Amino acid sequence: MVKLRLKRCGRKQRAVYRIVAIDVRSRREGKDLRKVGFYDPMKNQTYLNVPVILYFLEKGAQPTGTVQNLLKKAEVFKEFSSNQMKFN
Repeated sequence: MVKLRLKRCGRKQRAVYRIVAIDVRSRREGKDLRKVGFYDPMKNQTYLNVPVILYFLEKGAQPTGTVQNLLKKAEVFKEFSSNQMKFN
């Protein structure tokens, strides 16, 4: 099963996170399938590759709680639901 989750990068006390699609059995810093975004909590910046995120969500990937909050904030789920209606 694939999850969309955060992968920690950066220095001590100055963490930045990559949003990655990764197999559930992998470690947090393990090999990811694809990098789909970036989140910097210190500067409150977020970059999301929306088409790739929508692709993984359509294939059944489950976002973690924090990633789900980031996607809601960016209104990605509105695009996901409209895309789902087009495919059905």
